[in-house]
Amino acid sequence: MGLSFKLSDIKDVVVKDIVKHIDERGWLAELYRSDELDESIFPLMSYISLTMPGIRRGPHEHTYQTDYFCFIGPSDFKIILWDNRKDSPTYLNKKILFLGENKPSTLIVPPGIVHAYKNVGGKNGLVINAANKLFAGKMKKEQIDEIRHENDPGSLFVFE
Repeated sequence: MGLSFKLSDIKDVVVKDIVKHIDERGWLAELYRSDELDESIFPLMSYISLTMPGIRRGPHEHTYQTDYFCFIGPSDFKIILWDNRKDSPTYLNKKILFLGENKPSTLIVPPGIVHAYKNVGGKNGLVINAANKLFAGKMKKEQIDEIRHENDPGSLFVFE
């Protein structure tokens, strides 16, 4: 009998609303504050990506890296998380979120949580990530901390 996931919360995954402060000039939103995070997940790098409507990224996971995603729009994303940490009390839990333009949020994804997202809005969508590890290590000379599941036809991590 194979493993299966149940829909439920996942330990250590944090979703926090992003508050947009709007005035006649536009809006401003705080994405990251060091006084609201544990030092172990302070960002060491950040990047922004554009995902076109209907396009999915992942599923993949990290062994050491914590992702600090910011979904702020201008589109909406369906995010699926799977707890793949055998020592976690929420091992084999799965969580589905809808974040972005209609629910601007940060999403903290710790190591061992398989994650994927898809742009389900009608516009190009931007995602910011402020990860606590450098991609490919210092000066990009280390092994990439990423386990990719998206091209495995037998994967348990199916984005539906």
